[in-house]
Amino acid sequence: MKKSHTLGAIAVLSATLLLSHGNVTPQPVDTKGLAPIGKAWLDANPYVGNAKAIEIGNHAYAENCARCHGLDAVSGGVAPDLRYLDGGTEGDQWFMERIRGGAVRNGNVYMPKFEGIMNQEGMWAIRSYLHSVRVQY
Repeated sequence: MKKSHTLGAIAVLSATLLLSHGNVTPQPVDTKGLAPIGKAWLDANPYVGNAKAIEIGNHAYAENCARCHGLDAVSGGVAPDLRYLDGGTEGDQWFMERIRGGAVRNGNVYMPKFEGIMNQEGMWAIRSYLHSVRVQY
């Protein structure tokens, strides 16, 4: 194989691996099939145990969160393992604060903000998915 072909193959494989865990920037979520929530931000997840929300949340998580938080919500150490997030209202509130506003420390963006890109229904769908894979301790 020619050197240029080898380098081209390496570049394609590297790009495939790099992009395989979702996008770098937040993506909107198709929430068709979920009951609308309204404009007021909720403190507690209205979709806990909702099969449609879990399905949508699984896809939204893979697209938006897996790159840092790990495939199937199993963290590889880059970002917190969200399977251990508190399952109650306190966990809901922490999750919404973080997903809405992101995380910036010392001017470095550790997590982008999703508010304005993803609707509340999409955020709660992701939380529902995470709740469904939650590790009890």
